[in-house]
Amino acid sequence: MKKKKRSSFFYVLPQILLDIFCVYISYYMTLVIRISDRSETPWSRIVYMEAFHTIIPWSLLICAIVFLLFRFYRIMWEFASVDELMQIVLGVTVACVLVTLMGYSLLGDNRRFPNSVYLSAWLLAMVLIGGWRLVYRVIHKARRKGQREVPKEEKTRVMVIGAGEMGSMVIKEMHNALESRSVPVCAIDDDPGKKGIRIHGVKVVGGRDSIPRMVVRYNIDQIVFAIPSVKNSEKQEILSICAKTGCQLKTVPALYEIMEQGEHASYPIRDIDILDLLGRDEVQLNVEEISGYLEGKTVLVTGGGGSIGSELCRQIALFHPKKLIIFDIYENNAYDVQNELLMRHKDLNLEVLIGSVRDKGRVNHIFQVCRPDVVFHAAAHKHVPLMELSPGEAVKNNVFGTLNVAQAANEFGTRRMVLISTDKAVNPTNVMGATKRICELIIQYFSRRSTRTEYAAVRFGNVLGSNGSVIPLFKKQIAAGGPVTITHPEIIRYFMTIPEAARLVIQAGGMAKGGEIFVLDMGEPVKILDLARNMIRLSGFEPDVDIKIEYIGLRPGEKLYEELLLDSEGKCEKTAHDLIYIGSPIAFNEETFLKELEELRGCAGVDNVRMMEIIHQLVPTYSGHAEKNDALAREEAQQAEKVEMTS
Repeated sequence: MKKKKRSSFFYVLPQILLDIFCVYISYYMTLVIRISDRSETPWSRIVYMEAFHTIIPWSLLICAIVFLLFRFYRIMWEFASVDELMQIVLGVTVACVLVTLMGYSLLGDNRRFPNSVYLSAWLLAMVLIGGWRLVYRVIHKARRKGQREVPKEEKTRVMVIGAGEMGSMVIKEMHNALESRSVPVCAIDDDPGKKGIRIHGVKVVGGRDSIPRMVVRYNIDQIVFAIPSVKNSEKQEILSICAKTGCQLKTVPALYEIMEQGEHASYPIRDIDILDLLGRDEVQLNVEEISGYLEGKTVLVTGGGGSIGSELCRQIALFHPKKLIIFDIYENNAYDVQNELLMRHKDLNLEVLIGSVRDKGRVNHIFQVCRPDVVFHAAAHKHVPLMELSPGEAVKNNVFGTLNVAQAANEFGTRRMVLISTDKAVNPTNVMGATKRICELIIQYFSRRSTRTEYAAVRFGNVLGSNGSVIPLFKKQIAAGGPVTITHPEIIRYFMTIPEAARLVIQAGGMAKGGEIFVLDMGEPVKILDLARNMIRLSGFEPDVDIKIEYIGLRPGEKLYEELLLDSEGKCEKTAHDLIYIGSPIAFNEETFLKELEELRGCAGVDNVRMMEIIHQLVPTYSGHAEKNDALAREEAQQAEKVEMTS
């Protein structure tokens, strides 16, 4: 059944007639009251009534036209607010002023109404015209409330954190939402001046320190954090208090989060995530600097289907590149990112290519045909324990994938190449970190020899929510009822979110002059044990009571803490961005570098003993498990000899 439009004739006509009647009553009643004064003669009363009947038709016509011009009948009065009320006041005022001017011009001096009549009619008209709309809204609200009445036992008792504009909006929405089972019971705000006041009937009961006490007093089931503009460090402190109450936690996201959802954004309340407890503020970008090297350019992202690579693609698409190319070996991820980007950016010139950075011929062909201006090299094997078991694959993919891309960038005139590195490249204790350190050396090597391409690397720590991070693992373990496994009670890591890391990588790329190793400010390190406990609490459980925490020991190649700088890199040089620094370049034997790389290529996955020796030559700070790899190589050699003897 087709729904009638609000502006239809049969919807507007009754409202116009009712407003005209209100205007008529206003002028008639004020005039009757005025002429009933004993000071007026019978003759003056007759004159005033004749004058009234002379001007009232024109007055009603003027009012109807003004009300239409002020769009009185395009407003859903059942949801009207202060803005709509001011529209009524302004419209009625303009109409009454015009009626007054008409009265002065049409009526002679002996027939003109006293000024008090015009003033009183104006006030009464505002009361009547606004009043019937208020009554309509009250009736509509009462009827809706009766329709959606939820049994008391099914209601969710809600505490709202924040008694500002957003808190008011959340409380109002809970009252008005047709299917809402949420009942706002109390509000929290640190402003002592707000304590005791009521917002849409909900009392502000205290500041953040009173949260645990008020949760018990008001029997709260759910807490909604409604201060999207607060600094994340403060947000973290408040949410940490809330997490200990055992209540379900939700938040109103910041404006930039809502905008990033675009046309798919829904009502802005979501579950609290562990990312909200990081205590890091939103990254601000220098848009002009970024636009200068991305807008209108062909941009290639290797590993574009991965966690970091896909987020780089999302961010790059916002800067209107001439063409965005996703290059990835795993077609399923690349396909998902392709669909997402094309859905969000209808005009994006996007090309998705499948292949491996290890395939030099494929890499060269892509560079030759597409001629990328900017390359973000995110393709890599990153899982530390798995690479310890397959070190040759880490070398082939990380080292020689980077070498292939760097050589192609130089050969085909790419203007800028940015390598995604890791803090595990600093004093590495694992093969993955050592190979990424070699990748940084490759970048520095080519930056000193290329006259056409600016090479740079960006080094940062763990990314929350990425493939292989602890967050997905902890979520699965909690969903299974535990236990949550941690390698060591004292292990700490630097963390940042995927969007934050991608933004900083893009910003650092805009600063590149050639050869820099950009180091991102990762903030304060996070204790993995605290991270696990917070995740358990956010899931509605109590750590070590409902969900056990077990320690399983450090994995191969893992260390208790990560570093962002080598000792030889000294202090970081500051950049224009508060969260981006530059490490000093490291001296290495450039004359033998490519020769050592070629020897490494020959023994990767074939002679692990020699492969580990070359890695140690290239990365003297590497303190990995060479003995274990030596034993593995000898075992492989012995098995190979047995096979030969058998054959």
